Amino acid sequence: MQDQPPAPRVSTLEDVALVAGVSRASVSRVVNGKPGVAEHIVDAVNAAIARTGYVPNRAARALVTRRSGTVLVVVSGTDTSRSGPWGPGEVLADPFFGRLAGGLMSSLAPRDVHPVLMLAVTDDDHARVVSYVREGSADGVLLVSAQAGDPLPQLLTDAALPVVLFSRPDHPLALSYVDVNNRAGGAMAARRLVERGCRSVGIITGPLDIPGAEDRLVGFREAMADHGVAFVPTAAGTFSVESGSAAMGELLDQGVDGVFASNDNMAVGAILAAQDRGLTVPDDVAVVGFDDSTSALMCRPALTTVRQPIETMAAEMAGLLLERLEDPDMRPRAAIFDPTLVERGSA
Repeated sequence: MQDQPPAPRVSTLEDVALVAGVSRASVSRVVNGKPGVAEHIVDAVNAAIARTGYVPNRAARALVTRRSGTVLVVVSGTDTSRSGPWGPGEVLADPFFGRLAGGLMSSLAPRDVHPVLMLAVTDDDHARVVSYVREGSADGVLLVSAQAGDPLPQLLTDAALPVVLFSRPDHPLALSYVDVNNRAGGAMAARRLVERGCRSVGIITGPLDIPGAEDRLVGFREAMADHGVAFVPTAAGTFSVESGSAAMGELLDQGVDGVFASNDNMAVGAILAAQDRGLTVPDDVAVVGFDDSTSALMCRPALTTVRQPIETMAAEMAGLLLERLEDPDMRPRAAIFDPTLVERGSA
């Protein structure tokens, strides 16, 4: 029986220290991201790590830093028992969530922080999220709440756990969040439809117990009032293509020639409903969406939409959470981003 070749030797902190010409303690401080290390030492240690092929032991580093190197990305309010709107398949396929997840991963990866996805809808799910962080399996939570009255933001805040929320909470909470100026976005959509010469405009809202959906409606109505329009027909949707199609039917029955849909999925449904009636978009009825997701480019005509910078907002979420982990006493902050109008063929 032939002898097996010896396993390759694994580089250690001592090897890195020898090559860098610094102490083991200095290497440890650099590897664990401790502050106060001189820049020339950081450069020397990083060069030595590259030369020796040293790979930090995550378990050992966790003992030193008391960090797991993992954060939870939680989509709360999803229905894991079905495949319809906000079920697991719907969430993972939704262009909005794809952009958000991509932005989070792009921001976290260079910092050697790994996201773990959880979908939560039941009380047991919510308790599991809180326990996961309390037990040290994750350092904090990046939370996307898909329903009004979601108890999870309050549960995480009450437990004093690090959390950053996507979109303004539906009641005041001591947590950081990022959002887009939804009122300004609704106003942009209104002005675009007025500029096109639409004389009877309506809006397909999202669920109005969600702050962002309410803000888009308010901004749209206020801008239309500025143009002398006292009444705006509304029809409610659930952010899905199907709900947008059904709501568009209600508005078309009221004779509208311009529609703002509160997200791109519903705008796509609105275009399909108009085309099913033999109407031409935008000549017979103009449509404006919200988000600037990939579906905005896939429909025909391509969708004029209000863009929210989701990738930038996701990066800000990650940054706020990592700042909170470095400084547990950091006061909650809100980061509000400006929307922009992207003009395409539908309006």
